[in-house]
Amino acid sequence: MAGTGTFFVGGNWKCNGTKESITKLVSDLNNAKLESDVDVVVAPPFVYIDQVKSSLNGRIEIAAQNSWVSKGGAFTGEISVEQLKDTGCKWVILGHSERRHVIGEDNQFIGKKAAYALGQGLGVIACIGELLEEREAGKTFDVCYQQLKAFADAVPSWDNIVIAYEPVWAIGTGVVATPVQAQEVHVAVRDWLKNNVSAEVASKTRIIYGGSVNGGNCAELAKQEDIDGFLVGGASLKGPEFATIVNSVTTKKVAA
Repeated sequence: MAGTGTFFVGGNWKCNGTKESITKLVSDLNNAKLESDVDVVVAPPFVYIDQVKSSLNGRIEIAAQNSWVSKGGAFTGEISVEQLKDTGCKWVILGHSERRHVIGEDNQFIGKKAAYALGQGLGVIACIGELLEEREAGKTFDVCYQQLKAFADAVPSWDNIVIAYEPVWAIGTGVVATPVQAQEVHVAVRDWLKNNVSAEVASKTRIIYGGSVNGGNCAELAKQEDIDGFLVGGASLKGPEFATIVNSVTTKKVAA
């Protein structure tokens, strides 16, 4: 059962950029010719959100890379959902492997973050994915299902959620999951949604792939029936290459 949602491509700029480099990147994105039937989002570092929002054309929406689990207040160093909305963000990335495995956020905490963000009207890019040792131990599906369940147990609705499958062993390593490997997990995720949430949610929810996606491999990945787009890391810092990834939707149409 293939997804029915609009192709979705997000650029996660992570902890990269300066005022100067982001001015150039935004200029490149503003000048890029992007296919119309793709939802496109970029996630700058917090300190540059305002600069990007004020200079990027309205074709591309803004995401944050993280948010606090509840209303703001005495939480030094955190950024609240309300503040993100105030700066013009429409989306937030939650559960990224760097937050899970470097910062130490657990499934339940991430689920609570997602529930709060959705309740305040932000869309959530909900990241899941296994470590290399988990894949080698045959636990890929189990890990992804546990991460999905934490979202499912917490969120009020799946209407504004995009799931990003990012095998941790492929993030920033240059090692990309093969199209078959990625498709296999995307099918399993969609089946999990069908069996544990509803067939409607399984059909409508975009399941996107992340992990060393670039201009050279995006077309083959996009041809896979259950890959509904991409969450792009390093390649999203290069405007023309990011545009190539966005426009890989054309291979999706040909494959269909």
